[in-house]
Amino acid sequence: MNDLVLAGARVFDGVRYLGEAGDVLVRDGRIVSVGGADRTPGAEVVDCGGALLLPGFVDAHVHPVQGGLERLTCDLSGLPIDRGAYLAHVGSYAASRPDLAWVQGGGWAMAAFPGGLPTAAELDTVVADRPAALVNRDHHGMWVNTRALADAGITRDTPDPSDGRIERDAAGEPTGVLHEGAMDLVLAVLPVPDADELYAGLLEGQRYLHSLGVTGWQDAIVGAYAGMQDTGPTYLRAAQSGDLTGSVVGALWWERERGLEQVAELVEKREACSHGRFAATAVKIMQDGVAENGTAALVEPYLDRCGHATSNSGLSFVDPASLPGIVAALDSAGFQVHFHGLGDRGVREALDALEGTDPRRRHHVAHLQLVHPSDVPRFAGLQVAANIQALWACLDEQMVDLTIPFLGAERAARQYPFGDLHRVGARLVAGSDWPVSTPNPLEAIHVAVHRMAYGESGPAGSEPFLPDQALPLEVALAAYTSGSAWVCHRDDAGMVEPGAVADLVLLDRDVFESPEDVGAASVERVWVGGEVLGGS
Repeated sequence: MNDLVLAGARVFDGVRYLGEAGDVLVRDGRIVSVGGADRTPGAEVVDCGGALLLPGFVDAHVHPVQGGLERLTCDLSGLPIDRGAYLAHVGSYAASRPDLAWVQGGGWAMAAFPGGLPTAAELDTVVADRPAALVNRDHHGMWVNTRALADAGITRDTPDPSDGRIERDAAGEPTGVLHEGAMDLVLAVLPVPDADELYAGLLEGQRYLHSLGVTGWQDAIVGAYAGMQDTGPTYLRAAQSGDLTGSVVGALWWERERGLEQVAELVEKREACSHGRFAATAVKIMQDGVAENGTAALVEPYLDRCGHATSNSGLSFVDPASLPGIVAALDSAGFQVHFHGLGDRGVREALDALEGTDPRRRHHVAHLQLVHPSDVPRFAGLQVAANIQALWACLDEQMVDLTIPFLGAERAARQYPFGDLHRVGARLVAGSDWPVSTPNPLEAIHVAVHRMAYGESGPAGSEPFLPDQALPLEVALAAYTSGSAWVCHRDDAGMVEPGAVADLVLLDRDVFESPEDVGAASVERVWVGGEVLGGS
């Protein structure tokens, strides 16, 4: 392989903006020098034209197989957040695939429907001849039609599971939305993708991530969950064949209905599935749900629409009394623990369980919509990484209609406390949670910096959401590059410096020149180990 010279770039090295740093020389898949080296005869020279060169993005919380499968089925995620657009697309998809026994897909946003709740009757208008099941963007709820309810045996007499809820009308009849564990009632009868379909989903997910500059990631659920078969064998197949071009950590799924007997099984799975670019070295514990459907675990109860306290404080999926023992066993077995912690009680339960664990494991808590002020400094004190999904920290319809009224003013004013976490010295890492939301790191970084989304024609909205929690551009970029590489134990990645692996991204501009338009930037080229992969 000839040397690669990236000339005329401005450089963000993974921590700092270096500006015009001179040639970046790559040899045998690694960075040899940044500025100052002589070009070797026969080197491939790429003129970067003053655009920004930075380390490849690393997504610290993503579901590429699910995302890829949704792109290959009835994908609603790219549509306008609109009831009519969703129904039209589902109807068109169903008509184009008369061979399917079920219509499956997902990506709908709760904000498109009154109260965040579509109905089976609506879905029946576009697909009534067979069952249909569509998960929402956050994958904590499912929209089904009447045929799906019937096939799953869900009636007014079906009890709610302990970890979920069947949405019902005033008469007690199911209306067509299943929350959390109630989805399992349909998943039990839903056709599951076979091994080849899972593989196609992974390859499509990987292709899409690479197109956005993502060169590595942590798959936040590798295991049988929500109708998905275990994707460990899928990753192993891709790693052994050479089709896996991203560097991946798999977070093995902790089954919340079971106990410590799982630890030995997870150790065996770690050894069986890890190969090449795939390392099954983390374990995912989903401690709570999401705020929009009232399942995120809160210290104080949710409010009703009139501002009065309810009896609902959300769900702790794993008994908080058992959690420290579980985490200690995983820590002792050498696993990194990757928590889903969204509500302030859920986050606190995760931090309590992580007390006394080995910081070398690089444990982390993801989502962090609500962190109690007294728990913010604990991230730095316990050396637990704060895994942020920055795209959600804006005033969109879902936040305004489905979240703020049920949290109340005090709690709503301390959501997504990225700035506070940074100021107390917490290590920040970043991810997308795709297919819950777009995996485009630049859109998420825009929100992290401006606390406003970036739309097709510019900033979406005029009011930043809690702007004191915004991050400097360098800090936000670092979270998505060197920070996430660190949490994935990739100490030779995430930096533009001599010795680092040449996982690199070239943007179409220098975003430090116009940080107000970070969300408008796009990826021009992507290199993995010095080999060009793609871009826009």
